[in-house]
Formats: sequence, C-alpha cells, structure tokens
Amino acid sequence: MQKKVHYLKSGLLPLSTGLLYLSFAFPFAASAQTDTTKKLKEVNVNTKSLPNVQSLSPIQQISANAFDQLSAFNVADAIRDFSGVNIKDYGGIGGLKTVSVRSLGADHLAVLYDGVQINDAQNGQIDLGRLNLDNVQSITLYNGQPPEICLPARSFASASVLSIITIHPNLTAAKPYQILFGIKGGSFGLINPYLQWQQRLSDKWSFIINSYWEQANGQYKYRVKGDGSDTSSTRTNADIKAQEADGALYYTKSDSDKFNLHVNFYNSDRGLPGAVVFYNPVSNQRVWNRDIFLQSGYERLWKSSLHMLLNAKLSQDYTRYIDPDFLNGQGGLDERYNQREFYLSGALSYHLLSNWEISYANDIAFTSLDATLYNYADPGRFTLLNVLASNFKTGKWRFEGNLLHTYVSEWVKLGVATPSRAIFSPTIMATYQPFNTPDLQLRTFYKDIFREPTFDEQYYFATNGSRGIKPEFAKQYDAGITYRKALNSFLDYITLTVDGYYNNVTNKIVALPNQNPAILTILNLGKVDITGVDAGLKTQTKTVNGWNGSLSVNYTYQSAIDVTDPTSSFYKEQIPYTPKNTLALNGGVDYKRLGLYYNEVLSSSRYYLSENLPENLVDGYSVSDVSLIYKFTAGKSPAVLSAHVDNLFNENYVIVRSFPMPGRSFLLSFQMKI
Repeated sequence: MQKKVHYLKSGLLPLSTGLLYLSFAFPFAASAQTDTTKKLKEVNVNTKSLPNVQSLSPIQQISANAFDQLSAFNVADAIRDFSGVNIKDYGGIGGLKTVSVRSLGADHLAVLYDGVQINDAQNGQIDLGRLNLDNVQSITLYNGQPPEICLPARSFASASVLSIITIHPNLTAAKPYQILFGIKGGSFGLINPYLQWQQRLSDKWSFIINSYWEQANGQYKYRVKGDGSDTSSTRTNADIKAQEADGALYYTKSDSDKFNLHVNFYNSDRGLPGAVVFYNPVSNQRVWNRDIFLQSGYERLWKSSLHMLLNAKLSQDYTRYIDPDFLNGQGGLDERYNQREFYLSGALSYHLLSNWEISYANDIAFTSLDATLYNYADPGRFTLLNVLASNFKTGKWRFEGNLLHTYVSEWVKLGVATPSRAIFSPTIMATYQPFNTPDLQLRTFYKDIFREPTFDEQYYFATNGSRGIKPEFAKQYDAGITYRKALNSFLDYITLTVDGYYNNVTNKIVALPNQNPAILTILNLGKVDITGVDAGLKTQTKTVNGWNGSLSVNYTYQSAIDVTDPTSSFYKEQIPYTPKNTLALNGGVDYKRLGLYYNEVLSSSRYYLSENLPENLVDGYSVSDVSLIYKFTAGKSPAVLSAHVDNLFNENYVIVRSFPMPGRSFLLSFQMKI
C-alpha cells in the first residue's frame, strides 16, 4: 500500500528453532541456579560523566534530563538535532514524523524499544511522532550498528539503529513506590496529562505502569508563500485524540540475571490535513490506530563469560483509513488493515580470551497483513536472520566484524508472491588510538546491508500480486575521528566528532508525496551515491556560584545524487527532500534551580522532485525554540515547571511541500514526583 498512515526452505531452520525454543524454557531453569555474592563497601564518587562518543560506530545520545532543554514533545523532536538526521514532518501535533539517516530513507532505520524492534512490514516507516517521552530514559542513534555483539540479529540488519530505553524501577525497601504525574498544555488546543507508577514488590520483583491521554484540535495559522497576500489561513482536520498504556514487570536476581515482561497499548483517532494545493486546504481524511504488543526478555551472564540474551514478541496493529472525497464508485475510501507478527530471538556470546569475544544470534519472524481492499494480495512473510560476530582488541587497535544471513520467503492469497531470497551481508569496524592517552581515536567501518520492499511498496493495488519493486542494497563506508577530554579549567569537558561517509545504494526505493500524506508514488531510482560529513561539538562549563552553561553544535553536509542513467534529465542531481546543509545549535544557562535554553535548527533548500529545477525547489528554513525550566520542591516532593516557545520568530516554512508547518506556539508543563 502506498500509504503513510498508521498503520522453510533454509537448512538453518532446525538450528534456529532449537535455539529459540529455549526462550520459553531456559529463563526459569537458569534462574534456579545460585550466584555467589559478596557485599562490598560503598564508595561515593562525585563526578560528571563525559558524553559517550568514542565507539566503533558513530553514536549520538540524549537522556531524559535534556528533553525539556530541546523543547522535545516526542521522540522525533528529541533527535532532530542529531547530525545526519533528516526529519520528514507533515506538521501539527499528530502529524506524521519519519526520519532518514544519512539519506538512506526511513526504512533503513531500525527502532528498538528496550532492545526489541518496533517492526512495520506494511510501510516500514515508524512514526516517531507517536512515541512520547514520558517513560523514556535515553535515546541513542548508532550509524551502522551498536558496538555490542550480544544482540538480537535485527540489530545488525539495518543501516542505522535508534535505541529507545525506557525508565526502569529503581526503588528500595525504605521507599517501595514512586508516583510521577504531570500535565502539558498549550497551543492548538493541546492537553496532555500523564501518570507513572513504580512499585517494588520484593527484593527481586518490581513493576512500572505509564499512561497518558492526549487531545488537540491541531488548528494553527499559516501563510501560503508566494501568493502576494498577507492573509493567514487556518490548518484544519489536524485534530488528534490518543491514549497509551504501557506496563512492564521486572525480575532482577542479580545484575547478571534479569527478566522482563512488557505490554503496550496505543489507541488514536486523527484527522489527516491535506496538501494546500491552489490555496485549497480542505481534507476530510481520517485514520484510526489500535496497536498492541507483548514482549519479554531474559538476560543471563555466567562467571565463565558466557552471555545469553532471549527475546520474544507478539504484536497486532490495526489501522482504519477513510477518505470520503476520493472519486470512485463506492463513494470514497474506507480501508482497514490488520498486521500481526510473531517474533523470537536468541543470542549467545563468549570470551575465548580476555580480549576476544565471539557471538551468534538468530531471529525468526512471521508477519502477515490482511486488508479490506478489492483483489488485495493479503501478503505474509517469514524472515530468518543469523549473525556470526566477533570483536578483538590488541594494543591500540580494536576490531569488530560480523556476517549476517538474511532469508526471506513470502506468500500471498491472491496473485504471485515475491521470490524467496537469501543474502549474506558483511560488516567490519575498527578503531585506533594513536597516542598513549585515549582522548583521541580514529575509527572506520564498512557495512553491506539489504532490505526487502515493504508490503505497501510491493503489493498495494499491484497487478498479478506483486508490483515488481526491486530489493534495495546499500554499501556504507565511514571514516572518522573522535576527541574527548575532561578539562581542569573554566570548561568541564569538550567532545568533538567528525565523520566522513560514502553510501552507495542500488535500486534505491523512494516514496514521493502526492496531494496528501496517505498516497505516495513508489519508485526505484536505480543507483544513488551519497557523500557526506557529520560533525559534532559539545562542551559544558564548570559550576561557579550556582551558574553553569552548555553548548552543542551538530552539522551535516549531504550530497545524495542519482547516478542511474547518464542520459536522464536528473543525472547527478540531488534526490528529493535531501538538503545539502543542516545545522543544529543548542545552548543553555543554568542558575541553581532555573535553566534557560535556546535551540535552533537550520536547513538549506531542497527539491521535492528528482529534477532540480527552480519550480521544484522547497525553500530552506531556520526555526528557533526557547525553553525555561524551574525545578523546586513542593513539600517534600520534587517538581518541575517548564515553558516552551517553539518557532520563536514565527517562521513560515514547510518541510514537505504543500504541508505548512505551525508558526509560533506555546507549551506549559508541570510535573511532580511523590
């Protein structure tokens, strides 16, 4: 389906099935073993941790205490300052927000939720605007893949990984519970109360429950650029009502023996604002989502260094989309989709030597999609992933490599399914420390990755079952330098990263927006060369008389050109929706309990079609936000009061052509912890 709405024949199967069977039986058998423990004397360490930048692959991270500083309302807002990140935003509180990293497209980004991927075989693009931050502890973006090797195989199977770690209970017998509640409200009729309850059940068991309710009318003023008038229009059909409940049960026998069970339910009713074409903003499209998943994980680390990680997940995503104005014999569109997935993963690692670790990971997934469409294929997919990985450290060098085997087999109820495929994809990474101190490090990696077309790309209204979209292959090359130094001066620390990269993509699949965000044009561009530079600087002053300051700067240069056909009119021209330059700045000043922060994102112009003609140009923009945060104590309970002004200078801009973004808006929030 060309939509952006919300949405064995392998000889390795006996081995994978045997390993994954342990995900049910082993946690309880293993937890029956006993650990030898020894209580150590407590040591208090008072220091500020330096940002983690020196890793095998480029890494960018943000923690919960910085979300307010960036005026972030959801995960998409939180990572928009990362270098190499291009957010495609259709505007509004409930507007669709997807992210492309290094111009590879949203489908090449794996989004992990507590280590397990949020998968969407229907359209492949996770709407990060749906993921709220109330229960998030940290967000980390890895280019290539995470540096650890005891991970689910899906962590190795994408060009980049966005890892979202939720808040885990950290309670004591003296304080066996914690309740956090808050409310956000502001422009566009937004009201967003939320509640978190943590409870310690025993010295080993605890749980956490998060819930929120969100409502907004989504109406904001905008101007149509270039019409010669000063008249503002109001965005309509952008309302949202959404609820989410998220609960997790944790068992912790020790730091080396852990189990968790996680359940999440999301329900929403949203209007889809249409494209403003010829000054006509009318849209009556709506989408309903009702999604639920259940996932569990077990981790065990033995004294022998054997490390085991098991995960399982069941998910069902229901989507209903209507467009009463669509011209057809039925008087409009009313489409309903049910996507289901069963997923199992097992990983083992072992240190052959103190400096040499090896691992094996195996994932299987069964995914199906049913739709109320005429002559729809109702596709299903079996995916088998196997990964062999190793890391090795010698002297000033550190090496890591893995070989990923991907086997995909599909079936359809109508028409002809895409042929089965088996692909081997290698990755190799290395770092080098040129001096005796670890402050300066060099790094490089090569990653070969493959992705199958999504169900939407391949089967939506396709002839004879399959549309014939080709699979996409990407080769990634990266070379970078990192510098991290703790300073004994006015500055507390400084970190600097610079990475140059080259991505070569064959049969690149591109989705181009039409008049609304629900209907897209899917194309294979053939070959695309992507050359870029990501650079980041971060520093913080020492605290003097209650004052301290912070500054971060991220810059990205990207040249992503189509090199398919030298005779075409767009040969060696920038691919759609890829700005060549982006810059993000965030600075702040703290005085005791008060903090003032300024954030600015600048993006150069880009084109919305493959032909880089003046009439296809989408102007660049500069958007500024300001946050004021005050932390205080109400009785004995810590509380936070914050105020945000987004788009401070009321910039009239678009990210996706014909979808105007909001002007100046305000947000107030209050949060208390008991």
